[in-house]
Amino acid sequence: MKGFSGMAAQTSKGTRKREWPTIALAVSIYVSWIALTYFNHQLPTAAVILLGASLIALHSSFQHEVVHGHPTDSKVFNYSLGSVPLSLWLPFEIYRRDHLRHHVNDFLTLPSVDPESKYFTKDQWLALTWFGRAFVRLGSSLLGWVILGPLWTIGGFLLSEARRLFKLDRERIKIWFYHIIAVLPVVLWLLHVCHLSPIEYVLYFVYPGTSILMLRSFAEHKAADLVEHRSAVIESNSLLSFLFLNNNLHAVHHKHPSIPWYRLPDVYWKNRSRFLEENGWFVYDGYSAVVRKYLIKAHDQLLHPLLNGDGITAVDHIREL
Repeated sequence: MKGFSGMAAQTSKGTRKREWPTIALAVSIYVSWIALTYFNHQLPTAAVILLGASLIALHSSFQHEVVHGHPTDSKVFNYSLGSVPLSLWLPFEIYRRDHLRHHVNDFLTLPSVDPESKYFTKDQWLALTWFGRAFVRLGSSLLGWVILGPLWTIGGFLLSEARRLFKLDRERIKIWFYHIIAVLPVVLWLLHVCHLSPIEYVLYFVYPGTSILMLRSFAEHKAADLVEHRSAVIESNSLLSFLFLNNNLHAVHHKHPSIPWYRLPDVYWKNRSRFLEENGWFVYDGYSAVVRKYLIKAHDQLLHPLLNGDGITAVDHIREL
């Protein structure tokens, strides 16, 4: 795989990186969002939900690109472009920090270490109420994850952040202060220009958009002894692969996170056998295959299979948590 990481839109020495497809994508997302929210009352509700959810999912995928240093080599420009809070609930800075922690591949899927892990340690599971355990079990299938996953993810995140704020975590207070400032013009636009209430916006845009993202995240990782076997490839050429900006080729992204979204398919298909040998042939034939297999079935057990009750791995090459 040598040299793939160098394919991240490198320019000749002395020139600045500008990934024009990603810049054009960002402009398109924001223009489309402005138009859709402004004309929302002139469209059927079903169309608003479909388009609004797709825009939220696509914007989240674009933010993911920004976290990984796209589309330019200016951190200030990238951050300004990607931190617009269209989803309202997630401060970009927290997402940036957590996602970069997720990319410490040695800790992939490990609860308490990987911020995006869906697994539990035994102690975490026992700490849940009966209602919490029932809710998690309902959300362990693809259908449950898509329907209940946004509620669990958003609700759990906001509850966790509230606890940190009540403990007067100065760094978190600073992040949320700037986030609220950024959210304010979005809410004012929705309320006073578009006459779209925050509740309507959450129901029409944010929740269904997050549900689309739940489909992407459902099968992209699985616990395995070898780190390389923990990231999947979902071979999809559908609209979903665009909404996810080819992050369905997840093993490729984790191996080479600096490659921009529009180059991932070319890199993957030219080296398919090598990538799949490396990830243990952890591959699905499109999202339809994921739906057929896991619609009402859990992707894996809820307790992490490599951890004992104290949260220590049973695999020798993984360090103590």
